[in-house]
Amino acid sequence: MRVARLYDYLDVRIEEVERPSIGPGEALVRTAACGICSGDVVAWYIRRKAPLVFGHEPVGRIVEVGAGEDRFRPGDRVFVHHHAPCFKCPLCLRGEYVQCATWKKSSIDPGGMAEYFRVPATNLNDTLILPDHVADEDGALVEPLACVVKSLRRAGSVRDRSVLVIGLGVMGQLHVVLARHYGARVVLAADLEESRCAHARSLGADVVIDASREDLVGRIEAATDGAGVEVVIVGPATVPALEQGMACASRGGTIIQFMGTPPEEHLTLSTFDYYFRELKLIPSYSCGPDDTRIALDLISSGAVRAAQVVTHRYPLAEAAAAYATAATDKRAIKTLVTFD
Repeated sequence: MRVARLYDYLDVRIEEVERPSIGPGEALVRTAACGICSGDVVAWYIRRKAPLVFGHEPVGRIVEVGAGEDRFRPGDRVFVHHHAPCFKCPLCLRGEYVQCATWKKSSIDPGGMAEYFRVPATNLNDTLILPDHVADEDGALVEPLACVVKSLRRAGSVRDRSVLVIGLGVMGQLHVVLARHYGARVVLAADLEESRCAHARSLGADVVIDASREDLVGRIEAATDGAGVEVVIVGPATVPALEQGMACASRGGTIIQFMGTPPEEHLTLSTFDYYFRELKLIPSYSCGPDDTRIALDLISSGAVRAAQVVTHRYPLAEAAAAYATAATDKRAIKTLVTFD
């Protein structure tokens, strides 16, 4: 079978490998579509994992199940989470699934950018059957949307609150859609790329700021009569973006750090300002099984659709071009790889 193996940032090669064999309690899936994650195209982040068959947003059809597995059957169309927790450890019992040792160790084999992949028994615990009316492209949004579900959950309710989304790649756009769906009073959005700003406007952002032309903090002060924004989602994986997010936050506001920064970077925090403004700086890393189920429900109901964010599609044979588009073309929001 063919796979797309990533050796370095912008170095993706199509290779032939043996189709995985499955054991008891496992499943084999033929891939239908797989998204390219924002993290996949962050050079420092992906280099820590390379070489690998990248891709962890797959949907496909089960073609074989192992002995003892009775929840799924050949023919089922499924979303498969590349990580799944044990559900039993103290961290899982607290709902901190992404901190679970089992979650961190689990993975699909060899990865989502493969014609077939093996689903270990652990990962079947966060494998969801797609309703018939949910298209493969929509199903490929389950994992990224689940990350947004978790982000807004960790921010607390956004209903009747002001929300600023900094960074308007696909995750930022999904934050705009979901914040609006969840009843935010006003949704503000900012990016350095005009086309992404226009896309956020088309998805319902009330105030859109091209930060390449305008001072973000000054514009937020003007838009909020100096009060700042109650919930700030910081997408870019940089300390300056976090600092801007904190400067845009209202007193008592919440700032969500949505992406990790390089390990050598550090945020210098004015503890005086942080304390007396009572800011809440909260990280939101990946997603767990509760989030994937909510995400699928949102997609199934039509609240979130692939048509809102998918801008580029490539066949597996052109996975290198797909990766380059996702990594370097600022007009690209979401890039999918599709399979015959």
